[in-house]
Amino acid sequence: LANEVEGMFVGRSKELKKLQKLYESESFQFAVFYGRRRVGKTTLINEFIKDKKAIYYMSVEGTRKENLTGLSKALLSDSYGASPLFPNFESLLGYIDQLAASGERIIIAIDEFPYLAASYPAISSMLQSHIDLHWKNSRLFLILCGSSMSFMEEQVLGYKSPLYGRRTAQFKLHPFTFFEARKMLWGFSSEEQAILYGVTGGIPEYLSRISQKQTMDENILELFFDESGRLFEEPVNLLKQELREPASYHSIISAVAGGASRINEIATKTGMETSGCSNQIASLTALGIIRRETPITEGASSRKTIYRLKDSMFLFWYRFVRPNMSGIIQNAGETIYEHIVKPNMSDYMGRIFENICQQYLYHPQVYATLPFLPGNIGRWWGTDPVKKRQEKIDIMAIQDTHALLAECKWRNAPVNQEILEQLVDKGRLFHYDKISYFLFSKTGFTEDVLKYNETDSSLYLVSFEDICDLE
Repeated sequence: LANEVEGMFVGRSKELKKLQKLYESESFQFAVFYGRRRVGKTTLINEFIKDKKAIYYMSVEGTRKENLTGLSKALLSDSYGASPLFPNFESLLGYIDQLAASGERIIIAIDEFPYLAASYPAISSMLQSHIDLHWKNSRLFLILCGSSMSFMEEQVLGYKSPLYGRRTAQFKLHPFTFFEARKMLWGFSSEEQAILYGVTGGIPEYLSRISQKQTMDENILELFFDESGRLFEEPVNLLKQELREPASYHSIISAVAGGASRINEIATKTGMETSGCSNQIASLTALGIIRRETPITEGASSRKTIYRLKDSMFLFWYRFVRPNMSGIIQNAGETIYEHIVKPNMSDYMGRIFENICQQYLYHPQVYATLPFLPGNIGRWWGTDPVKKRQEKIDIMAIQDTHALLAECKWRNAPVNQEILEQLVDKGRLFHYDKISYFLFSKTGFTEDVLKYNETDSSLYLVSFEDICDLE
């Protein structure tokens, strides 16, 4: 989840606090953890249980017998000598009944629970029956954890699951925000931190691979542009674990990374039928790789639906690594990075900066100071009926009769009057009583924009430096 930075556990303080509170409640607890692979679920569990009486088992993708043996050993690891294994899961759960009856506070954590359930589908119903009959009035603390999002949401949390309604807490772990990721990137400049956050997608396990002893470029080269690099084949490996036939999924992700955003564009680019394409996009959306978006002013059923990559590590990999794999294998990684990646980094970072700016608006120190408290914050695109052309707004938030429109610029020149006027001009496309304008800039603002800001209270200027000043 978070690596040790100078011996310190980074991030997830909110989750740890909640877990500790549940632990101190002394009553039966059943916590469910889920989130994509490498997001730090196991590290969080281990941090939570490290000074407590706990039994931890990582399920394997194998047979029922293998998992029965593994879980038996985990439960009986305190027994001295060659401990007998349980002949079946019923007797194993009967042993946990005895532990529960002892009145002691014990945590039993089963990691990658979907593997156990796949090897022995009856386990969910058996757990339900033991919770209801033996555990719910005990001090047992049960944790089930899994990376298969769809399995955890449907088979553990879903109303059709035997375990439905039994859990006392659930934790969906998300990648780190830019603000959280910075704590793991303390040796780098703010701009380098933003780029490293982008290329790792804020995934704690990837962030933990970044060495403070190397430059940003050396880290990116070593992770992505070297055949033995930790992230050289990462998306391929992730898709293999989640999907049966990954080949066509790679084509879809490549098409989206290359700018195709509507179903028909993606289908054309991949040479697939639209219906097959939309089924596969649904799977990638469920995995949290692709995000379905509609303009913020419209409902989910809008015909203006587009698809974008949600995971910025995937965006980086499919844009820069996959098209150049042969060259990287031939040891040309450094040349590819210098001549293809670096000249396009600013363009790639445009999207990442939009995400960072959204996180800024939601930041506790900022959110309460906004002109109004926005519900959803998203993007907008549509037609300007007067100019008869397509327009887009990087960030838009609405609440009743108020709106917030924002433009985000990740470039080396300060934001000028022309960009400000274009943003204000887009305001006339909407009929809100009050519109506030935000300009976010990597490199500050020109003198005339700063002057305008003094006279117009509806304009807010936020530099990247301002963002980085937040804790």
